[in-house]
Amino acid sequence: MQTILGSTGQIGTELARVLRAQHTADIRLVSRRPRPIHDDDALLPADLLDPDQTRRAVAGSEVVYLTAGLPMDTAMWVDGWPRMMRHVIDACAEHGARLVFFDNTYMYPQTAVPQSEDTPFQPSGEKGRVRAAIATQLLEAVRSGKVEALIARAPEFYGPGQTQSITTTMVVDPLWNRKTAKVLLRDDTRRSLIFTPDASRALALLGNTPDAYGQTWHLPVDTTRPTYRQVVEVSADVFGVAARHRLVPRWQLALAGLFNKHARDAAELLPRYAVDNVFLDDKFRARFPDFKVTDLRTGMEQICAERRAIGA
Repeated sequence: MQTILGSTGQIGTELARVLRAQHTADIRLVSRRPRPIHDDDALLPADLLDPDQTRRAVAGSEVVYLTAGLPMDTAMWVDGWPRMMRHVIDACAEHGARLVFFDNTYMYPQTAVPQSEDTPFQPSGEKGRVRAAIATQLLEAVRSGKVEALIARAPEFYGPGQTQSITTTMVVDPLWNRKTAKVLLRDDTRRSLIFTPDASRALALLGNTPDAYGQTWHLPVDTTRPTYRQVVEVSADVFGVAARHRLVPRWQLALAGLFNKHARDAAELLPRYAVDNVFLDDKFRARFPDFKVTDLRTGMEQICAERRAIGA
């Protein structure tokens, strides 16, 4: 059995599909209110902030994927993430399950220096410090022999379905609705973007590769690293709309933060949009040379096809 903790998010949903198609028919989906992807998926409601519920969710699993998230609320992250990680580590150790943790890049320096798996953690805010702490928590559990695990790290998302990201919210959705896209700070810096189906395929591949454990892996990205101006142009061309966008300056975001808690909580991530983001995936590509990465235009074509099919 392979279990997905956080199965209702876009990554968890796509992961369930690829696991069934390529790796196993024995899948357990876990969230507060799990929904089936296939008719015979095992569903288990659980709150990962509760240690007993987490143990029940993991019991009987060979591989566990931690793809769960918390709302973009700093106080909730500071309180919840270390507890959730502790509960999942303890449950996997108790039941002898291997753990795959789907991680982000909030702990990295927000500079133009290329990021590899060896990049030191230099978080610039509370959310980054929390992510650094829980990654370190897991790495220490691996080094001590408590649990067999790997970290799979991804940068900015875009993708189909309910993909939640800055790129989706500020660029893809407005253009799809024939409105003006918004771009944070600058439109000429290089972005490392990962298509969510690629992230899920890579997660499943790592989880079913025994020698991948005990390591951190950067998941594969579109190495053309388009600027947001290019993302707007490609998206608009595929959607058949005007390529309109406007820059959102720092002062405007600071002003919004005076009245909007979500804007305040996102403020620590702003510096990364002022510089090139060079997320290196050389290690993954060397280990899995046959893995095909989706380019930006193909990804936008898939998003367009899905939205047209459902009448979005």
